[in-house]
Amino acid sequence: MIYSVRGTLIHMEPGFAVVECSGVGMRCQTTSNTQRNIKLNSEVTLYTHLNVREDAMELFGFYSQTELSTFRILIGVTGVGPKMALSILSELSSEQVAMAVASSDVKSLTRASGVGPKLAQRIILELKDKLKGFASSEISVESAGSVIADTGNIPKAVAALAVLGYSSADVMPVLSTLDPTLTVEQLIAQTLRRMGR
Repeated sequence: MIYSVRGTLIHMEPGFAVVECSGVGMRCQTTSNTQRNIKLNSEVTLYTHLNVREDAMELFGFYSQTELSTFRILIGVTGVGPKMALSILSELSSEQVAMAVASSDVKSLTRASGVGPKLAQRIILELKDKLKGFASSEISVESAGSVIADTGNIPKAVAALAVLGYSSADVMPVLSTLDPTLTVEQLIAQTLRRMGR
């Protein structure tokens, strides 16, 4: 319903930020990662998710569309509500969440407040299910008449980006231009940056 809010950041406390839009202060619950990227009394744009419950309407705001996408993916997991998703994204970046799921790293997810080993395992299991049928050994996209090699960390980066909702067709044109010896996190970060997210 509300795609984004843009205006002056007039107030910020742990867990939320207030953006003044045409004289109206929009209170957006947000992550510490987003708060590190915005400054008081400056113009900001937050990409939003409106959560409607019987007793409340809550607006969640994020610095990047990637973080918003990760938030929406997380709240789709059984047992993960908006507050829990904020907690995870305050502790881990979108790239780190994708890496944790792709590598079954329970320990990284449990760094977030309120996330125990069982919930971390459920997050990994449910998000990995979205990757079923995705074989990293088959990653290849025809570009300029040639097949891009599935060498180095590129297949792992494609798998991690798939957790964030990107298809191999979306990311391979960018990944194919990067050095396959880069770490998976570097490949993910550079791909998202080049895609303008």
